[in-house]
Amino acid sequence: MDQPPGGRGGQDQPAVTDGPPSCYRHPGRETGISCTRCDRPICPECMISASVGFQCPECVRQGSGTGHGATANLPRTLAGGTVAADPRLLTKILLGINVAVFVAVLAVGGNRLVIDLGLIGGAYSSGQVIGVADGEWYRLVTSMFLHQEVWHIAFNMLSLWWLGGPLEAALGRARFLALYLLSGLAGSALTYLIAAPGQISLGASGAVFGLLGATAVLMRRLNYDMRPVLALLALNLLFTFTWSGIAWEAHVGGLVAGVAIAIGMVHAPRAHRTVVQYGTCALVLLVTVGIVVARTMQLT
Repeated sequence: MDQPPGGRGGQDQPAVTDGPPSCYRHPGRETGISCTRCDRPICPECMISASVGFQCPECVRQGSGTGHGATANLPRTLAGGTVAADPRLLTKILLGINVAVFVAVLAVGGNRLVIDLGLIGGAYSSGQVIGVADGEWYRLVTSMFLHQEVWHIAFNMLSLWWLGGPLEAALGRARFLALYLLSGLAGSALTYLIAAPGQISLGASGAVFGLLGATAVLMRRLNYDMRPVLALLALNLLFTFTWSGIAWEAHVGGLVAGVAIAIGMVHAPRAHRTVVQYGTCALVLLVTVGIVVARTMQLT
C-alpha cells in the first residue's frame, strides 16, 4: 500500500545518519533533494518536476488522480518531458540495438560490416570509391552503433547503462534520444573533419561522451557534488589522449555537443522551455551538418 503524502513516521522514512541522506527508493544513492510533499530524499531518477521543487513518483501518483481532468496536470520531468512508467526504456532499446549490430558483425565475420557501415571519409575498396565524401552519409549514423571488439562494446554499453537511466528519467524520452543521437552525430562529424579520409572509425563513444557531459551539467543544475563526475570525465579524457587506436575526435565532439544540449535543456526558462530546447538541438544539428558539408566539399 502506498504511504500517505505526509509520509512521516512510516516504514519508508529514512533512518538518521551522519552522512548525506540517501534516496528512499534507491538506498545508497546520496542526494540533497527532497520531495516537496512527503519530504523524503529522492535521487535524479525519482525527481518529477512540480510547480515548486520536485516530487517523488508515489506522491505524484497519489495526487494526479484518475478522473476526467487528470491529464491537465500530468507530471513532468526536470526538463519538461513526460514522466514514463519505465524511465530506462530508450536506454534499453539503444543498448539492444548496439548489441544486435555487434552480434551481426560476429555472425558475418571478417571486416565486411565494418567496411560497409563504419565511418570512412573517402577510400578505395574493391576497386571503387566509398565513404561519406562519396555520398554515403549514412555512415555518420551507422558507425555510432558499430563495434568490433568485445572490450569496446562492453565499456560503451556499461557507460550507456549507468549514465542513460538517470538522464532519461530527468530529461524524458524524446529529449534523451535527441541528446544521444545528436552527440553521436557531432562526434562522427568532428572525426570526419579531422581524421584521415581512409581511416575507419566506429563505436558509440561519441554518444556516451555526450551523456557524460550532460550528466555533469545535470549534477551542477541540482547542486550535487561535482567531484565524482569531474574525476570520471578527467579519467576518460586521459584514456582518450593516451591510449592508441582511439578516435579522440568522436569523444571531444560528442562531449561538446552533449554539454551544449544539456545546458539548453535543464537551464531553459519554463516560460520558453520548448523554444530554447528545440533551438539548442537545431543549432547543434546545424553546426554538425555544416561541418560535414564543408569537409565533403574539401574532399571532393
